[in-house]
Amino acid sequence: MNVLIANLGSTSFKYRLFHMDEAGQEVLAKGGYERVSDYAAVIDDALATLQKDGVISSADEIDAVGFKTVLGKNLSGCVIADETCVRALEDFAAVAPAHNPPYANGIRQFAMSLPEARLVALFETAFYQWVPESRSTYALPKSWRDIGIRRYGFHGASHKFVAERSAELLGRSDVARGTASLYQNGPADIPGKPLRVVSCHLGGSSSVTGICNGVAIGTSMGFSPQSGLPQNNRVGDLDSGALPYAVKTLGISMEEAERQLTKESGLFGISGISNDIRDVHQAIDEGNADAALALGHLIDSIRHWVGAFAWQMGGLDALVFTAGIGENDHAVRKAVCAGLEEFGLVFDEERNLACRAVEAELSVDSSQVKIFVIPANEELVLAREVFRKISHTN
Repeated sequence: MNVLIANLGSTSFKYRLFHMDEAGQEVLAKGGYERVSDYAAVIDDALATLQKDGVISSADEIDAVGFKTVLGKNLSGCVIADETCVRALEDFAAVAPAHNPPYANGIRQFAMSLPEARLVALFETAFYQWVPESRSTYALPKSWRDIGIRRYGFHGASHKFVAERSAELLGRSDVARGTASLYQNGPADIPGKPLRVVSCHLGGSSSVTGICNGVAIGTSMGFSPQSGLPQNNRVGDLDSGALPYAVKTLGISMEEAERQLTKESGLFGISGISNDIRDVHQAIDEGNADAALALGHLIDSIRHWVGAFAWQMGGLDALVFTAGIGENDHAVRKAVCAGLEEFGLVFDEERNLACRAVEAELSVDSSQVKIFVIPANEELVLAREVFRKISHTN
């Protein structure tokens, strides 16, 4: 089965073509476009390029297209990307304006360009379907909760990959198998000692998720990608009382306040320098106190959520770093793990300095709790889930 993974942004389109079968997977091709104004044109150009390069002889050889959709109203999981899916995206477009409209548009365009291909959407919220209601509920009036305001969680594909791979690294094939089939069969009944992992997806957009036996038990992000850790230019957690106070005191509109919270906050807002953590580090080296504050706030937020989930699960077997910052920033990893020896996390500085964007263990061999870097592979997760969904549906 040939599965095309479509990664759609507000002005970008990236793709990866996999050949999938029961034995495994192979990447056949990948590519992308920036500054996209016409999705139909770039989709057709991508299909033509795959044929011109000899990857496929006809567009009909693409059996399925997978979409890493973000947030749907009253819809989650791994689902057929039909008009019901598109409407769910459109109904929550105001909550995820940078993601939902491009995916709704892209799904419709692919339905026209590849009418015989199966279209499948894997929502970023899917991994959190089994989080206990007490941890996904906000203390709001019922009328608010009835319109879908709750903690959803995001980066689900990334955290699911961490759940599977960390189980394999820790010799828990039972948990890895259960996580692999999670969306088809639900949580597996796994006897014995639970496997407790905290996954730190740290990048331009960041989140921390607690995972017990391969199933999410809670996450730092909430109703929208706006919450949780400070993002590159989004605020993260904020007291609701701050918004009306800022609007009144600064004399700005609600729309302008929202723009500042989503475009001029996070690392950029505190540092005043950049939303790129590499620039923040450079500014710190030059003595910039605001840059140091931005980094300190990020690290404190990560540690806060790691501690919350470790406590919730009654302990920890592994702490995992993934995504751009998690895979490359040795200073952040060191600061997150500092002083945790009495909790069983014994950090190896030499291993940490040697690790950059590769899978590695960062703890000493005798550490009770293992510390890993596991590079993100969301496209592979999506390709696997599309293959399972179609195989299961047939």
